[in-house]
Amino acid sequence: MTTVGQDGATVARPSRTLTLGRALQAPTMMADGLAVGVLVIVCIVALTTFRAYGLGWDDYTHSQMGELLLRLYGSGFKDQRALSFVNLYMYGGGFDMLAALVAKVLPFDLFETRRLVGAAVGVVGLIAAWRTARRLGGPRAGFLAIVLLAACPLYFGHMFMNAKDAPFATAMAILAYGFVRLMQEYPTPQPSSIAWFGLGLGLSVGSRVLGDLSAISGAGALALTFGAEWRSLGLSTAARRIGRFILVLLPGLVLAYLIMGLIWPWSIVSFDNPLRALEYFSRFFEKPWRELFDGVRIPTIDMPRSYVPTLLALTLPEIFLLLSLGGVVATLAACFRRTITISTRASYVYLLLAALAPVAITVVERPAMYNGLRHFVFILPPLAVLAALAGIWLLDWLVARISASPRVILTASAAVLAIGLAFPVVAMTRLHPYEYAYYNSLVGGAPGARPLYMLDYWGLSFKQAGEELHAWLAERGETPPHGQWKIAVCGPHPPAHVALGSQFDLTWEPKGADFALMLGEFYCAQYDAPVVAEVKRDGVVFARVYDLRGRSESNIFTTPPLGQ
Repeated sequence: MTTVGQDGATVARPSRTLTLGRALQAPTMMADGLAVGVLVIVCIVALTTFRAYGLGWDDYTHSQMGELLLRLYGSGFKDQRALSFVNLYMYGGGFDMLAALVAKVLPFDLFETRRLVGAAVGVVGLIAAWRTARRLGGPRAGFLAIVLLAACPLYFGHMFMNAKDAPFATAMAILAYGFVRLMQEYPTPQPSSIAWFGLGLGLSVGSRVLGDLSAISGAGALALTFGAEWRSLGLSTAARRIGRFILVLLPGLVLAYLIMGLIWPWSIVSFDNPLRALEYFSRFFEKPWRELFDGVRIPTIDMPRSYVPTLLALTLPEIFLLLSLGGVVATLAACFRRTITISTRASYVYLLLAALAPVAITVVERPAMYNGLRHFVFILPPLAVLAALAGIWLLDWLVARISASPRVILTASAAVLAIGLAFPVVAMTRLHPYEYAYYNSLVGGAPGARPLYMLDYWGLSFKQAGEELHAWLAERGETPPHGQWKIAVCGPHPPAHVALGSQFDLTWEPKGADFALMLGEFYCAQYDAPVVAEVKRDGVVFARVYDLRGRSESNIFTTPPLGQ
């Protein structure tokens, strides 16, 4: 254990944890290898399954944005359609631009490439969480962080198909890694640490203006640092050190601005554009609709304050949930322990605020909330780091206080971890490729959540439903009587169009349609008609295709959207 001397330097002190290091030396040496093994497994799974993932509501539009950004740069800024395209110009388009560029090289279609690039970006987020936890808690904490995050269905599922929130989560994870490095080298961080910070900040704000929330985390960490040094070193020394730190950090801020401008060019067209985007997203900019929460159909603008906390409790794997709660409590307590270095406590503050401040703001402000926790994927990496720290502290505490050999404690802990991870991994296997629809045992898994909450709110199951419909038609040798089948679609039409192809004319009107493609969500009607294709996982229907020929159906919805 270390503390801060009068000159601000760290000084080694005897620690019970260090005396136990030899007993746990072997698993510590293995930890980095195990972490790399997790990365290899995730990469193999991604490479063999990325084609199974369908498109979400926004995928088609985001793919168009990526191409427009390439044309913006390719034309020397003459083609400026990307600077006014729907409302996506108010988001960063780094992921869309990268996917569009990679699609020109890889032998896959655009949407398959987007799935693969999304997986790659998600893996980078895993690496960032691993390295952050490793810096704060050692190799064992790094391994625990990466395995918890990789086995988290909310993170794993979104990284394949979420063009906004998953890349933003990775960017924020990189920023957290860079900031922890800065704190460990305070007040004169190395150029490499400044570069990591600038990269993470630029990618974060350039992905979503919500990246500005990182200012809360950073300010909290620096406030603790300044206050602690004021107490131990005096006001003038503390002020001089934080002033030096801010001055040295300026190149990182310049780098962040350049990266933000590269992936979000609209943000630098006018100096106040980021503020305009922040104001735009501070109010709900769409026509509200109803979503299912706790069994009640609630308008998105009227969701209860419990929305995010409840869904976190029900969609995080049990072991992740328990360890992250323990991590929050333990690191919060550690922030007040003067026997821990100031830099470490400041890093704890940053992670705590990165994970908790967005949730607290949502509870207090009660903005429009919808689509489950997709907007909060970015809090998962810091939560995973906090969970990992709690897990290692608990292990060391057990070794110190239980009269059994460290090997026995380690073996028992490994068994508990394996069992805890097995539950979400098995569930993800059953749900694949709809891992993002996972719910834990507190609500009875996906079957228990079906009547209470949204599952496939992005319509990923249309891909498989379309494939099954094509196979059904081919098996019977049926062809459209007038060149195209007419199909009523309850759900996102662009993904359905990609899944079905040019043989199908999509409509919202079931009357006169040959078929109906329906999500299994509450707002889509169920017909008393032959089912020709059904997408089902873990006993839950995600999508159905009905044969409506010779029948007359009047409504595709069970209830009209709010405002109609």
